[in-house]
Amino acid sequence: MNELAELKQHVAVHARGQRIADYRDILNRIRTDDGGGPGSWVGEWSRAAAVLEEHGKDLAAVKYYAMARFPYVDGPDRQEALERCVRAMDRWRGTQRSGIEPLDVQLQEGTVRCWAGGLSTSDPKPLLVVMGGIVSVKEQWAPMLAHVRRLGMAAVVAELPGTGENGLRYGAGSWRMLSGLLDAVADRADVSRTYATALSFSGHLALRCAVEDPRIRGVVTVGAPIGAFFTDHAWQKRLPRITVDTLAHMTGTVADAVPGALDEWALTREQLAGLDIPVAYVASRRDEIIPAADPELLRSGARRLDLVEFDDVHGAPHHVGEVQLWTTAALLHARGIRNAQSAVLGMLLRGQGLRRRLTGSRA
Repeated sequence: MNELAELKQHVAVHARGQRIADYRDILNRIRTDDGGGPGSWVGEWSRAAAVLEEHGKDLAAVKYYAMARFPYVDGPDRQEALERCVRAMDRWRGTQRSGIEPLDVQLQEGTVRCWAGGLSTSDPKPLLVVMGGIVSVKEQWAPMLAHVRRLGMAAVVAELPGTGENGLRYGAGSWRMLSGLLDAVADRADVSRTYATALSFSGHLALRCAVEDPRIRGVVTVGAPIGAFFTDHAWQKRLPRITVDTLAHMTGTVADAVPGALDEWALTREQLAGLDIPVAYVASRRDEIIPAADPELLRSGARRLDLVEFDDVHGAPHHVGEVQLWTTAALLHARGIRNAQSAVLGMLLRGQGLRRRLTGSRA
């Protein structure tokens, strides 16, 4: 059971990021994180989701069920919320003509369940891999699959090991999962041209995989841990309890063992310097999870870095519109696309005050 005040504080960031307008009303009704009844965390979020389902708003219900199982499944009530989240997503995609399909990838360590779109044996397209952070399930990002054809790409939306329906254990070698996903769809996508939009901890996983796997041709990330997060034990002891508990759940350990146990995960300056691919990074100056030394390590090590900073907390939840525009523009830039779509994005970014051009050089 989570500490309720911290739970409310940290879910607010994610609720704003998901543009859940009435999240404050729901939080005001929550009095406990015990069980799934009225006044409980799971109960109130799930009740709101069920109302949306009754009105045929399955896609909106997905977001609320995702909040009900936040930050991770710790018992039958959150497990049920996760299952209802997946079912709502499945119903929604069944009403669309989007080609979204479930994708189960069997790896040696276990099964990785994903959503995919645009896969084709007759017309394989460059691949976009989308992943969220340690508390984000794939269903939160899967709706973008309905629009992936506009980018001229195929796409797979996945979860970090230990999150949602990903049956793998999270560890220093988890980057191999991404290579396994590419192998699994190599007959239906041009995986030699793979790009990753990978937020927070999945950004680290994508960068670590890119060090070893040349099929990854660009990484766009927001608030990813790079080096100091994993090696600065004093910083780790100041992390939000939810972050530590979630990492403990994903890695199969206890919370007290997390600080001091992550050193081998860190990317080095030499590894970053060896990456001859575009890396786009959104940093937050008041990030309570990622130390300032991590974007600084990217500045000094990455050869083709675009970096933008916001005066915000982890994930830049108060700048959702700007981040979405910037990350989409960064993806197009990484692919070398210069067309009407990229021109419109550039105009919108200038209107938002993000006047830096995406030049492909260090920020």
